[in-house]
Amino acid sequence: MSKNVIADTSKPAFGVEARSIGYIPRSERYGRPFNQFTLWFGSNLQITAVVTGALAVVLGGDVVFSILGLFIGQLLGGVVMALHSVQGPRLGLPQMISSRAQFGVYGAVIPLALVVLMYIGFAASGTVLAGQAVAGLLGSTDAVGIVIFGVATAVIAIIGYRLIHVMGRIASVIGALAFLYLTIRLIAASSPDVLSNANFTWASFFLAMSLSASWQIAYGPYVADYSRYLPASTPAWKTFASTLSGSVLASQWSMTFGVLAAAIAGDQFSGDEVGFVVSLGGTGIVAAALYFVIALGKLCVNVLNAYGGFMSVVTTVTGFAGHREISRTARTLYVCGIMLVATLTALLGRGSFLEAFSTFLLFLLTFFTPWSAINLVDFYFISKERYDVPALSDVNGRYGRWRWDAIICYAIGLAAQAPFLYTSFYTGPFVNMLGHTDISWIVGVIVPGIAYYLLARRRRHLVPDRLILPDEAPLP
Repeated sequence: MSKNVIADTSKPAFGVEARSIGYIPRSERYGRPFNQFTLWFGSNLQITAVVTGALAVVLGGDVVFSILGLFIGQLLGGVVMALHSVQGPRLGLPQMISSRAQFGVYGAVIPLALVVLMYIGFAASGTVLAGQAVAGLLGSTDAVGIVIFGVATAVIAIIGYRLIHVMGRIASVIGALAFLYLTIRLIAASSPDVLSNANFTWASFFLAMSLSASWQIAYGPYVADYSRYLPASTPAWKTFASTLSGSVLASQWSMTFGVLAAAIAGDQFSGDEVGFVVSLGGTGIVAAALYFVIALGKLCVNVLNAYGGFMSVVTTVTGFAGHREISRTARTLYVCGIMLVATLTALLGRGSFLEAFSTFLLFLLTFFTPWSAINLVDFYFISKERYDVPALSDVNGRYGRWRWDAIICYAIGLAAQAPFLYTSFYTGPFVNMLGHTDISWIVGVIVPGIAYYLLARRRRHLVPDRLILPDEAPLP
């Protein structure tokens, strides 16, 4: 490994990206906010989002209020997710390294370890569905499809940032056309009274909200990774709006499709999600094209898992080793290692995917809402976007090794959610009182956010009077 790998990236190319977790100098910035829209639109218009929407019906919800609950959850979770995206152009850093400002250089390992598990879990679950699509396209077994998909994911993640955004643009156009066709076919195959399935219960309504909110909030550790190359002068509202609209529109479209598919198909959908979706389109060359589109959509988002997982692991390692950049060889080894674990997990767990994924997605929210709340409160209300970027790599610097105020607030957030948590293996004591509704994600945003604000504002003297960047004049 090398402490300071410097390369001329002022003219972006499709070679292996030289930067990893290091600061992106303003001379190397490029791109438009609209690229955030296409990336998140293409990444969310895909089969796993369809399955997530279907869960609202599979687990007992109706059609009308499941769709409404999903939409409200998209907006609430999407705002949290898009606020993280604004940090990329401002700091020129990937998402999780900014956690060192709240938790300390060593303390940031606590959320980082959980983020790595999240990336591997999402990569594995996405590989299961993509493996079905690749198998259908090639006429092979699901296991072969999973392996091929895992290799393709690793290759693109190694090449990095620019190719990922190109994939987002391609996937957004192809995915929109394919989903438009499939939506028309699904509506044609449904009975006219499908929308009369409206039976409101608080439990199923909040379940739908939790599914979509967790989907969006779980992207919080991702988003600045893909906005950090934007010019520093990019208006914050444009980055926010592009990210929010792309993610919410595509997710809601996919999840609404899933709700209708589950309501129409019933047991035929669960266990053969990809097969059912393709069967809507037809057979022969149309089916082959749809298998390709499903695999492409999953490839787009799975690359985000491999890329983000690689940077989270590097952030963890370099926090202790003192490095800011790594070599291309090390980059390749990190990415391959993450995808090897994810692919093996997919091969071993593909038989019980739907149930396991539901439990994973809802439980995951418990650990990331407190982190999001702490990170956003610090960025917008305590530090007010003023960070000492060089100090994020210095254990003896401004942020130190451990920041116990954030760690304590994170623990408070986890504990506060426990009584309201409703999963297949644990039910909090307040769940029955609330009609079997899970509001833990709401508690997980409010309680640690307020607690951190009250504790951290006493340390405002540690906040620099301006944003301090490694090698350039300060931003105004």
